Amino acid sequence: MAVTKLDRLLKEVRACRLCEAHLPLGPHPVLSAARSARLLIVGQAPGTRVHATGIPWNDPSGDRLREWLQIDRETFYDPSRVAIIPMGFCYPGRGKGGDLPPRPECAPTWHARLLAELPNIQLTLLIGQYAQRYYLPHWYGSISENVYHFADALPHGLFPLPHPSPRNTLWLKRRPWFEKEVVPALREQIHSIL
Repeated sequence: MAVTKLDRLLKEVRACRLCEAHLPLGPHPVLSAARSARLLIVGQAPGTRVHATGIPWNDPSGDRLREWLQIDRETFYDPSRVAIIPMGFCYPGRGKGGDLPPRPECAPTWHARLLAELPNIQLTLLIGQYAQRYYLPHWYGSISENVYHFADALPHGLFPLPHPSPRNTLWLKRRPWFEKEVVPALREQIHSIL
């Protein structure tokens, strides 16, 4: 099989050491993509479990995300169908309230080049504030508002979501509209493209 431009780019990203001095566990860029992918997931950054395994969303957050999407692990981890490109590719370290934000170098350095090699993406899930601030054409002032107004982003091929972390269980309980309105609309979008 011939090596593609995307193959070379993914190899380059996985060898990235741009912010090595700031990474407590060292660099281990985690992402997955193929030119044929139709769904793109843009999350925050790997946690310690993902860093250790090298498998994106290989944690309770990933379990909840796959439940929201109503897709199995086999489909989720098939790069020919689903591309996973976080805002930060490496575990950023721990802060007071959880993991630190994604390193600011990743997205500006790599995203445009990666997206240029993914011509078949029909829907991009923007998970959490960092992805939404970077990609949404309009920021409504909070993640809650962005997610509530998800339909405004659909014409741009975007779908904002809260982070599926267990830490956000209270956020979800306080917003029953998410499970009642947003998740069914999300599943409809996902099933129409996968």
